[in-house]
Amino acid sequence: MDNFSQTPQIILLSETHLAGMHQRMSLLENSTEVLWQGFMPMYKKYEIWDNTKLYAVEEYDATYFKKFEPQNTFTKWAAAPIKGNKTLPEGLFALTLPKGLYAVFTYKGLAADAAPMYMYIFTRWLPSSEYSLDDRPHFALMVEKYKNNSPESEEEIWVPVRVRSTIK
Repeated sequence: MDNFSQTPQIILLSETHLAGMHQRMSLLENSTEVLWQGFMPMYKKYEIWDNTKLYAVEEYDATYFKKFEPQNTFTKWAAAPIKGNKTLPEGLFALTLPKGLYAVFTYKGLAADAAPMYMYIFTRWLPSSEYSLDDRPHFALMVEKYKNNSPESEEEIWVPVRVRSTIK
């Protein structure tokens, strides 16, 4: 478990405006690679982007984590921040990440090897923390050290949280 940070940073994300492409998928029928293959030519073609950070965003239905099943579907985005109120080219869609707290974990390695980190976050860290899962998008932020399909790649995993209520 030394390929990820076990103690996250808790960060208040301000409202963030992205543009990208999205697709419904499940963990069993994962089409992330196809989604990114469609997005990257658009990303390189247009000059509407605010910086060079890329976001892999997941939007889960409210019941997704109540009874986890690998065939449950969610919406996955390949996206990036946009400059101001740009008119989006055909094929790109707007996505707003709402303001809120996130637990941010750093992961190093291949995406295919990340399952133990997610198991740790949802079965060990979250239940023992002062936080509960919030109903906002989750995302991975591909930072400067991100190298696609490299064991030396690093990315940030952002999990939406809120302070756990003490009212029983």
